[in-house]
Amino acid sequence: MRTKGAYAAGMTGAFQGSLFDVGQEIRLGPLDGAVERVPLSFGAWIDLRPGWMTGADELFLRLERDVPWRAERRQMYERVVDVPRLLCFYDEGQALPDPSLDEAKALLDAYYAAELGEPFRTAGLCLYRDGKDSVAWHGDTVGRGGTDDTMVAILSVGDPRALALRPRPELARGGGETLRYELGHGDLIVMGGSCQRTWEHAIPKTARPAGPRISIQFRVRGVR
Repeated sequence: MRTKGAYAAGMTGAFQGSLFDVGQEIRLGPLDGAVERVPLSFGAWIDLRPGWMTGADELFLRLERDVPWRAERRQMYERVVDVPRLLCFYDEGQALPDPSLDEAKALLDAYYAAELGEPFRTAGLCLYRDGKDSVAWHGDTVGRGGTDDTMVAILSVGDPRALALRPRPELARGGGETLRYELGHGDLIVMGGSCQRTWEHAIPKTARPAGPRISIQFRVRGVR
């Protein structure tokens, strides 16, 4: 464990490495035969690959140090508020901040090539500094995600946080089950099929002690 210095937005937190991951070389495991697909309603599904990356704590420390994190503000009703997380986006053709992310993208491209029919093109990074950082219910519906089936692959490094999923309220009129997955320390989740249109996902705030987590979201061209 180490105590972190101030982030770009002036906050501090403490990162607790996994007992099984500290000091490990960064390596990615196989996807073939190791991915569990969970069918959801309305033609959506998720794939889960726990512990896909060993040495994920080392990657967390590199990304925390090297990525040019930025804080954003947005209009919320009648006032402008801070976005409760730090962000960095790598567009198509931009170099990713660590070679291990190039390797992860290449493995995802190869594994999903037949089903997806195109490679992942962009990488969005989010740094959740503590339990106060979050993202509200949403789907990645900007661009093709609002009309077409697609995939979004998320690799999580750092301390685990809950990713929640639920059917869109307008579709699940009788209500729907909310799913929660604790993701961190190299876990992979892929949201596919109609998931961005028919389901929503969120990182809820938590009052429990929560260390920092970075999510890396790989997307295809034209999906945000």
